[in-house]
Amino acid sequence: MTLGVSDHRTAAQVRAHLDAQGDAMIADLEKFVNVESPSLERECLDRSAHFLADLMTRVLGSPPTLIESDRGPHVHWKGSADTKVLIVGHHDTVFPLGTVARRPFTREGNTGRGPGIFDMKAGIVQAIYGVAAVKEWYHTEILITADEEVGSHASRALLEERALATGAVLVLEPSADGGALKIARKGTGTFNVTITGRASHAGLEPEKGINALVELAAQVPRIAAIARPEVGTTVTPTVAKAGTADNVVPDLATIAVDVRCVIPEEKDRLEAEMSRLTATLAGARVEVSGGMNRPPMHESMTKELFAIAEKVAGEYGIGDLRGVAVGGGSDGNLTAAVGVRTLDGLGAVGAGAHAETEHVRLDLMPERAALVAGLVQAIVNG
Repeated sequence: MTLGVSDHRTAAQVRAHLDAQGDAMIADLEKFVNVESPSLERECLDRSAHFLADLMTRVLGSPPTLIESDRGPHVHWKGSADTKVLIVGHHDTVFPLGTVARRPFTREGNTGRGPGIFDMKAGIVQAIYGVAAVKEWYHTEILITADEEVGSHASRALLEERALATGAVLVLEPSADGGALKIARKGTGTFNVTITGRASHAGLEPEKGINALVELAAQVPRIAAIARPEVGTTVTPTVAKAGTADNVVPDLATIAVDVRCVIPEEKDRLEAEMSRLTATLAGARVEVSGGMNRPPMHESMTKELFAIAEKVAGEYGIGDLRGVAVGGGSDGNLTAAVGVRTLDGLGAVGAGAHAETEHVRLDLMPERAALVAGLVQAIVNG
């Protein structure tokens, strides 16, 4: 549609062009939201990837490559072999199969609703239109993965490779409150603690058992004490399970532990402290698995691109642009960790990620597309 752009467009021209594309963006977003794409549902992810491929081909003028993985297809579009900007997103969603049938895309004035609309289908549509609006598409690539919501295990190596190849990453995760960009993220991970004891009859001979639930109760305060809130490190026991019947001494107990940190060095300390957990009851056994999945996205890796974004926002009439630190992780954590400058939260403006209240501001889609377009221009022309 617009990939033929070969002349330089001013900020005003790009903004006007994208403002005129607002209805087209909304129409594509409606179709995209209604293509269900739950994580790990391969048939759904296949359909979602093919929808994206058709959308990119139509708007950007050339087809992407579908990269198969054991989690589903990643969609990878490149303007040329000489790319300087990587735009990152994901097309898998957290909502279970059947959610779209119950709750499809709806529009109420300037508000759009539907599963995955905020995280992050609106952001993907915006970025595709934004890239197509500037001649710098030639130096841009877009990578939309299939497994971000389940840990990015099948896409991590590809994300890191393309980040290092381009040198600048723009992440389409939804914005923070009121459209703020995300300039720092905590590192995230999950540990699973398994406690093995010995079963016995709780009434006849409890002394012959080793109570895994009692051991779990002793471990919880030890685990919680590993946190260092003064430096942003949280350690939160979340899901615990123990026991089989009310007259049996539990021989097995498990607990999941959510961990998050701001300082990169805390990752090693967390893993070391968790690995040192030992039983307090004679005969009990404590085993720890899991670890940090996403390292922190430190503010030092976003500073340069955020300064560019502030300048672009002024040029494009977007107004004051804020940057905030958030607790959740994204693929931006991975690209920043390999030393590539990264800026996150460039997706839709709205709220309610992962909830039935999820919604976006449809009237702001052209503005957010213009922000991506302006960043691409500024980075490429650097």
